[in-house]
Amino acid sequence: MVVELNVYVELLQRENSVQETRLTATESKTSDLETDNADLQTRLSSSEDEILISKFRIETLERENAERKVAFYTALTNDGFVGPFNTDTTLKYSKVFTNIGDAYNPSTGFFTAPVRGVYYFQFTMNGSRAGWMGVQVFKNNQMIMWNYEHKEGSDREFITNSVVLELMAGDEIHLVLPSGYSLYDESSNLNTFSGSLLFTL
Repeated sequence: MVVELNVYVELLQRENSVQETRLTATESKTSDLETDNADLQTRLSSSEDEILISKFRIETLERENAERKVAFYTALTNDGFVGPFNTDTTLKYSKVFTNIGDAYNPSTGFFTAPVRGVYYFQFTMNGSRAGWMGVQVFKNNQMIMWNYEHKEGSDREFITNSVVLELMAGDEIHLVLPSGYSLYDESSNLNTFSGSLLFTL
């Protein structure tokens, strides 16, 4: 009876030892799984950060690329004579043929530089009556060019000029018809104003 009891106790001890070994192994696997899970979470978080950074870089490059594409070409009007007026008048080139980057505003006549860079502008003017014809080119509120001519007759005359300017983002360019001056434009687009970004700075 004692022998049987000792054998039974021994069997229970062995079983307990086996269970403890299994439990230890399970705990070890659980710990390994938790470590793997933490590692995966770290990798996932890192991947999400990399995706966000990549998305930001792409959006930044797309925005910068779009800002570098600036070009416009406009003509004045189909209405015939413009001026003479009693005051200096900003010319609003209402016929817009090209406006890549939307930097030219036909309702105001102003070109606004979207980025710092070097820009090229060209204008052509036409007069068809005796008297003064000409335009002034303004950068912000400063006149930087004045081209004019006094016509003796009603024959058509043209003046074309161009300018290269370094502009900061937000600088504005517009053309002004001086008081007492006149131009003539119609469907042939005799008075034009155009420009483009040559390169950024």
